[in-house]
Amino acid sequence: MLTERDNCYDASFFTHMEFAMIRPITPDDTVALINLANSIGFFSPDELEELRQMLTDSLSKKDDTHSFWITDDDDGLVGLAYCEPERMTSGTWNLQLIVVHPTHQKQGRGGKLLRFVEETLVGRGARVLLVETVGTSDFEYVRAFYRKSGYDEEARIREFYAEGADKIVFRKALSNQG
Repeated sequence: MLTERDNCYDASFFTHMEFAMIRPITPDDTVALINLANSIGFFSPDELEELRQMLTDSLSKKDDTHSFWITDDDDGLVGLAYCEPERMTSGTWNLQLIVVHPTHQKQGRGGKLLRFVEETLVGRGARVLLVETVGTSDFEYVRAFYRKSGYDEEARIREFYAEGADKIVFRKALSNQG
């Protein structure tokens, strides 16, 4: 099930019942992952193409200190998480993307993906996980998800994305050192 390429994952995560459907993505998943990202309706065609390029670039790297992508595979890809190390830091990572297909939301899948990311990072010695989101009212459910998952609002950059669309950064210490 795991290959040498996937040595950044602890195989015990994949046998633990809570994470039974979570697995590393492969290049063969690209089309399904882009379709999954498209299903939530937040990405423009240009952003989807950028996401496809990020995925292709990431999967071509051999170093396990780089970013990683995982998916929730339940007879088809229904969840996606993408995480990468924050440049010029020691042990700080950024969760760039977490998506659950609309038909599979409110089932705990996002929380499971997030916990898997956190446990994977703890296994790598990470100290801090950052998450950025939009500060508009239609994203309140996203911010509530992170607060419920133990994240604190660390920063707000007003009108970052557009007029009236703040950037909100959440932070969670992954170890007692954070």
